[in-house]
Amino acid sequence: MKIKKIAVLTSGGDAPGMNAAIRAVVRACTYYEIACYGVFRGFEGLIDGDVKEMGPRDVKYIISKGGTILKSARSDEFMTAEGRKKAYETIKSHQIDALIIIGGDGSFTGGMIFSKEFNIPVIGIPGTIDNDIYGTSHTVGYDTALNTVIDAVDKIRDTATSHKRIFFVEVMGRDAGFIALNSGIGAGAEEILIPEENIGLPKLLEKLKRSKSSGKSSCIVIVAEGEKSGRNVYELSDYVEEHLPEYDVRVSVIGHIQRGGSPSCFDRVLASRSGVAAVEALLKGEENVMIGLQNDLMAYTPLEKAVKGEAKIDDELIRISDILSI
Repeated sequence: MKIKKIAVLTSGGDAPGMNAAIRAVVRACTYYEIACYGVFRGFEGLIDGDVKEMGPRDVKYIISKGGTILKSARSDEFMTAEGRKKAYETIKSHQIDALIIIGGDGSFTGGMIFSKEFNIPVIGIPGTIDNDIYGTSHTVGYDTALNTVIDAVDKIRDTATSHKRIFFVEVMGRDAGFIALNSGIGAGAEEILIPEENIGLPKLLEKLKRSKSSGKSSCIVIVAEGEKSGRNVYELSDYVEEHLPEYDVRVSVIGHIQRGGSPSCFDRVLASRSGVAAVEALLKGEENVMIGLQNDLMAYTPLEKAVKGEAKIDDELIRISDILSI
């Protein structure tokens, strides 16, 4: 099938660099003389027909902006057969030939189902700060989130060392410790708690006591939000405060600032490469694949594999963090 019209949408949680990816898709379509349609509010907008044709000038000055100009929404209606049929009516009425989805595994799952039901080619671009998608070394937004966390932790350390404090710093990541592990090493954290290890409260206390006996008067502990040594980061704090009363213990939850802000150069370049690669994949006849970064090259991973596969934490980084926490 000759591709004449492509639609692009952003879905799920926003991530820095999504706008750069949108820009790349729109401009690549113009370069290859293909009409490009932006779908607003993700799958919800596809159901409602909230679609607009876009050209190069519609995406000017957005490469440096966080969030997504197309907006994002989670759509319960798209999870139903009736909702997806409405979305297909929008596709049909605009004579759209293919769909590019910028988002995470939930968005890709919706895209796969939609593709199977209505035979619409779908290409995925992984956009999530969590970096938990199989088939790519980096997702769009991950690098920016890391830099945001490191900047925050550097500031927190200033007050930790001034007041003989232990800071528990919670970072995002759902059930994956990519942000925690990499930002923890980059910020020089004394301990890093990730769901992949789940060290437990007694071992955490043992490590903190070891740090104290080595002469450390303050400590930074990075905690992935999916880590379950305690029910939450506040329970961890209470446990340590009870067993190490000589320390002043504080909690800092960095929260949604990790999802915002101007994307890093790395994320802008990755998003730009991914957007062009997504359009070119459709022109080559590819469908139902995700564009990912593998060995610094753009590669295709079947969407089903990207969704069902497990992105693995680097054991070497865990080993390095243990060595450097002395």
